[in-house]
Amino acid sequence: MRSFFYAKIIFMGKKGLIFYITLFLLILAFSTAATHFDFDLWARLIAGMGVIDGGHVLKQDFLSYTPVHTWWDHEWGSGVIFYFFLKFFGPYSLIILQALLTFGILFTASRVIKLKTEKCPYNILFYFFALMAVMENLNNPVRCHMFSFLLFTVFIYILEKVRRGSNKLLFIIPFLIIFWNNVHGGVVSGLGLIAMYALGEFLNKKPYLKYIITLAASALVLLINPWGYQYIKFLLMANSMQRPYIVEWWGLFSKFYIFKQIKFKLFMLAIILIETVSIYKNIKISSLKEWYEKADKVKYIILISTLYLALSHVKLLPFFAIASLCFVYEDFYKLIKNLELPQWKDKAVYILILGLSLFTFSVKDFSIPAGMDKYPLKEVEFIRINNLKGNILSNFGYGSYISYKLYPNNLIFMDGRYEEVYNDYMVPLLKEFFMVYPNWKKAIEFFPPDIMILEKQYPIFAALKASHEWKLVYEGKYFGVFLPSKFANKKFKQPTDDLNYYKNTLFTTGINFKS
Repeated sequence: MRSFFYAKIIFMGKKGLIFYITLFLLILAFSTAATHFDFDLWARLIAGMGVIDGGHVLKQDFLSYTPVHTWWDHEWGSGVIFYFFLKFFGPYSLIILQALLTFGILFTASRVIKLKTEKCPYNILFYFFALMAVMENLNNPVRCHMFSFLLFTVFIYILEKVRRGSNKLLFIIPFLIIFWNNVHGGVVSGLGLIAMYALGEFLNKKPYLKYIITLAASALVLLINPWGYQYIKFLLMANSMQRPYIVEWWGLFSKFYIFKQIKFKLFMLAIILIETVSIYKNIKISSLKEWYEKADKVKYIILISTLYLALSHVKLLPFFAIASLCFVYEDFYKLIKNLELPQWKDKAVYILILGLSLFTFSVKDFSIPAGMDKYPLKEVEFIRINNLKGNILSNFGYGSYISYKLYPNNLIFMDGRYEEVYNDYMVPLLKEFFMVYPNWKKAIEFFPPDIMILEKQYPIFAALKASHEWKLVYEGKYFGVFLPSKFANKKFKQPTDDLNYYKNTLFTTGINFKS
């Protein structure tokens, strides 16, 4: 084992080792700077708990008081991994896992670059820009789509190796698809990638049938999941459905994002300019026809497809960043190869990036990000210490956290599992309620709650505060707890303001599959 380790160091070389250490420290610094855990993590932990502690995949919801259907959990495997890390290594391990997954993406991309170019794959500045472009998408530990982003990059590496003659690697892909299909519904991006290679190689006038056969085999193994063939119908529906009420599924230039995601937009513009200039220079040297004949169609199909995904859905920006890193790195350094840059340039870049990482470590304690301004921590604690039982209505983003903390005493209206569990009408119904649209009372008439946890920023907060039917019994900085007026006349215990208490008890739950 020791000789293997030393062999890997020699293989990478001194520059490669420094590159990977610097890159990992940068990623770890940003991962530890996260302000809160992802809102859907709690449902994933419950799903993982069901498998590890309960011995079975959860196929029916038990957390909600509203109508539900079969729990089509296309992320159940991620939940098992997350809960395994939490159970055996503690909460900090989830932050480390986030860093490792992010590092895995960039490490694999560097191996793709090494395959594709004779130039040094360790120019860290390009990686830095790609990482910064999507940091807003990757910086809340830990989300299931990280597995899709990692496996998407791994598939590019495998398929690039296949293009260079390693055809036996195609046998690995169906087995990876089985794993991918059971950790995240983004497995369709893997199938799409294989199809892109088939089409690209067809246009390149190179062997393409092997990709089609691999794609067919990979599609068949989608049947290997806890629900069987019926899950395939759900997967197709989930990947084609519109999500107009989920902000991260909105377009990059939608009204909400027009002045957001600036770093990614600059990165995207830079990539487009690099490729435009590169294509123009090649056409100028030869001709349009000759450029087209020599152009790698696979590369451009992947770049255009992932650019379309990025423009359509902010959630999918990392696919374009990954594709750009793998396929544009070489073009960028070809364009600047004749620039006379000072010899100390590389050292200065590494010093700056290491300095940024160390500065982040120094100003941010490595501790559990409680997310006091993101989660209704005190409001949930208020309900717990006062033993308030019953059905809770909240915005769906907080539902799984409320379940994790308050089940079995309380059931929820809904949570972020959305199409996995709930009917289509639930989110529009909830939106009408929070925005106090004309039919806003339907939500509480159809599915009456006993308790409400509401954000102060929404119109419903002021509307209920002014009503006679509901009374605000606890008001925090960002949220409030409402009870029916007839039950709100007693004196209530108040939650503590101690931040460390909330950090230390963040992962404490009443859910127990062992009893």
